[in-house]
Amino acid sequence: MKFGVDVPTCLAGMAYPVPFATADEVVRIAVEAEQLGYHEVSGNDHLSTQRFVREAWPQPPDYFEPLMMLATIAAKTSAVRLGTGILVLPMREPVLLAKQVATLDHISGGRVTLAVAAGGYRDEFESVAPDLADASRIDLMAEGIESLRELFEKPRSTYEGKYRRFIDVESYPKPVQDPLPIFSGGNGKGALQRAGERCEGWLPAKIGPAEIAAGRATVSSYARAAGRDPAAITIGLQSVVCIADTTQEARDRLERSTFDLFRRSLKDTMMKGVDLDKYLADNLIGTPDEVCAKVAAFEEAGLEGFFATLFVANTVNEMLEQMRLFARFVLPAFPDAP
Repeated sequence: MKFGVDVPTCLAGMAYPVPFATADEVVRIAVEAEQLGYHEVSGNDHLSTQRFVREAWPQPPDYFEPLMMLATIAAKTSAVRLGTGILVLPMREPVLLAKQVATLDHISGGRVTLAVAAGGYRDEFESVAPDLADASRIDLMAEGIESLRELFEKPRSTYEGKYRRFIDVESYPKPVQDPLPIFSGGNGKGALQRAGERCEGWLPAKIGPAEIAAGRATVSSYARAAGRDPAAITIGLQSVVCIADTTQEARDRLERSTFDLFRRSLKDTMMKGVDLDKYLADNLIGTPDEVCAKVAAFEEAGLEGFFATLFVANTVNEMLEQMRLFARFVLPAFPDAP
């Protein structure tokens, strides 16, 4: 089992208070994650402040561009993988993105995993890309992934889509990794289909073992239909961690944190139909023994890694303490296979 940390590139006002982490503190969290033995660090992606964050906080949050932050982290680490958890692909122009990701893969010595999704906040997308306000983000996702494959793998690339097009682009260097792993982020049917047909992994968020098992089967069916080997597709999960001495204390810590605002902001999208009790049950919230039991249940369901993990905290020091507790009690119980 692999475990990762979602560093707070763009999490202030969502999962964490405003202000939360400085740029230096984001790097410090990533460096300590490597020292603690985590497999991966990820940065999430927002280009503008979402409406719900503006309404909740009088001061705008600092959102650090994740690829630039990961490049800084790459220079200060040597082994930990560098992921996006997730990058909102419809907001990104593919030719520039391909160049950025390939450059990061070279800087880091081939440590990049690119997890992409449509994004949970339509209002942000329409602010950043008003000319695409009426566009299908499902189509933009498909065109974005296809464009990246062309640019990563072809000597010269031409792409003619409904929304994305470029002609005779010669984009070098190519990524160190071949293929550079792209994960399809999201819980919906489109995310599973993209994972099975086009990607190296599926990265849903905050779902339970039963949903992981069902999703794995669905991804595998799409992969087989596309002539791909389902075993080559990694099943990961973005989960929330809150460890405490008692179950009630863990629940109280979550409810007192900004995470409940984050959870409620997604009630009509990713968290539709998920009440607080199910959220607490599905995520890694509880005592160390309870969290280990949950990890074991996910492992039995076919999960291969907890990537871009979110640690409940109201300060950077609290986040680091949760990371240390998880590294002390959980990581040793689930050693990664060589």
